[in-house]
Amino acid sequence: MIAIIDYDAGNIKSVEKALLLLGEEVKITDDAQEILSADKVVLPGVGAFGDAMGNLERRGLVPVIRETVEKGTPFLGICLGLQLLFERSDEAPGVAGLGILPGEILRIPSKEGLKIPHMGWNSLRLEHGGRLFDQVSEQSYVYFVHSYYLKAGEEEIVKASTEYGVHIHASVEKGNVFACQFHPEKSSEVGLRILSNFVNI
Repeated sequence: MIAIIDYDAGNIKSVEKALLLLGEEVKITDDAQEILSADKVVLPGVGAFGDAMGNLERRGLVPVIRETVEKGTPFLGICLGLQLLFERSDEAPGVAGLGILPGEILRIPSKEGLKIPHMGWNSLRLEHGGRLFDQVSEQSYVYFVHSYYLKAGEEEIVKASTEYGVHIHASVEKGNVFACQFHPEKSSEVGLRILSNFVNI
């Protein structure tokens, strides 16, 4: 069973739909035991960093996420779910992230001709042999919606990057922890391949 963590963040249903399309058993839940007993866990989300951390804390999910990661369960963060895995975000000064991975979330700098939030399809540069990208072609296009981007603290955990006025770390992998800034569940066949690769880890 794949547990999708429910913490009042947007976009949870579309992740569920994509995983069901792959034939997986899926449960949207904030129950600690269901999350801890799941074969795989997904932290999706669209929304604000500070609100999201507050919701996770109120529901008692921060220690549950840490325990899930520590016991080696494959864990996937998507969009806001990626950002929450890191230490801090420009979006919420003074609010600590989960700190499971080293790095920070920065605001995409304003540049003439670039709209923020960044909404649309961008191609990926693949690097460091990420398991999510098995059978995914270099320069494949995926769908982004975000105003903040990851600058990872360890270059070797970055498995895909893109450019949008700045160099964006678009996907990371460290041990059993995976994360994508883009939305695989909205990225057509390429996205389904990425989710399938996660399911089959």
